[in-house]
Amino acid sequence: MTAAPRRVLVVTHAGRPEARAAGIDVATQLMAAGLAVRVPEPHDPALSSLGPVPGVEVVPGDDQAADGCELVVVIGGDGTLLRGAELARHGQVPVLGVNLGHVGFLAEAEAEDLHAVVERVVERRYTVEERMSLDVVLVRDGAVMAREWALNEASVEKASRGRMLEVIAEVDGRPVSRWGCDGVVCATPTGSTAYAFSAGGPIVWPEVQALLMVPISAHALFARPMVASPDSVLAVEVVGAGRGILWCDGRRAHDLSAGDRVEVRRGAQPVRLARLYTAPFANRLVAKFVLPVEGWRGQARPPGPPLAPPASLPPEGLPPEGPG
Repeated sequence: MTAAPRRVLVVTHAGRPEARAAGIDVATQLMAAGLAVRVPEPHDPALSSLGPVPGVEVVPGDDQAADGCELVVVIGGDGTLLRGAELARHGQVPVLGVNLGHVGFLAEAEAEDLHAVVERVVERRYTVEERMSLDVVLVRDGAVMAREWALNEASVEKASRGRMLEVIAEVDGRPVSRWGCDGVVCATPTGSTAYAFSAGGPIVWPEVQALLMVPISAHALFARPMVASPDSVLAVEVVGAGRGILWCDGRRAHDLSAGDRVEVRRGAQPVRLARLYTAPFANRLVAKFVLPVEGWRGQARPPGPPLAPPASLPPEGLPPEGPG
């Protein structure tokens, strides 16, 4: 009996020619190694054409696109990776990011490492880690109007540039403050380096289990970021006459009006990220944010045998000549 072929879903940033070209390159290499390749439609018009890559399977770009796949390979920035996470969520398929964006905090490799990435995928030389997600509920007049999820954050934001949003922030069923603000970010540790970071929140190591609540430009005496238990329930209730918008990972939006309540808790289903090599999170932090660490005289990497990267991939975040 013939075994089913290994299958990989390839997701690219359809608006960038270099991403489409890289996607075609990856698809071609994977199929040459005997793997089956899928691409979602209509987000990848270049790959959807069977001319450049004969044999690619084009599937609807819905929540079942990755079902039956071994891996989702995403080529683009963090926004494209969040799109890949949406497609992978139903089947709990690991997501592997190749960065073509500016920071690419969630990505494992850069565009110049495509061949080494394909080798790793073909040889199954990668590990998988789970990241906390968020389950988000929008409640209006006591009725659930929407259920959402997020990997990075759920944010409640003002709808009008010229008017602040009045909200009451709540943790575990108790109000903690009322803010006139531009919004509130409720984030995971993974999202602590995204929108929450821009709003002045703390950076939380991804293995820490916690929920973050970060006000955005709050006009209040108490407007500090808060880190709560992973078992807590965060809530943001819109008060006053303002109107707002609920955003989940900056991709899915719902309008908010006075009295609406957004509840955020730890997601029942984590997101699975594929990793090509191991290294401390601090290395990634230094490299992605180009932090000044010149003059440090410690070891180049912690003791113990790390998972060695391919020859073309530097140790995570800290090449010999320093970050950059």
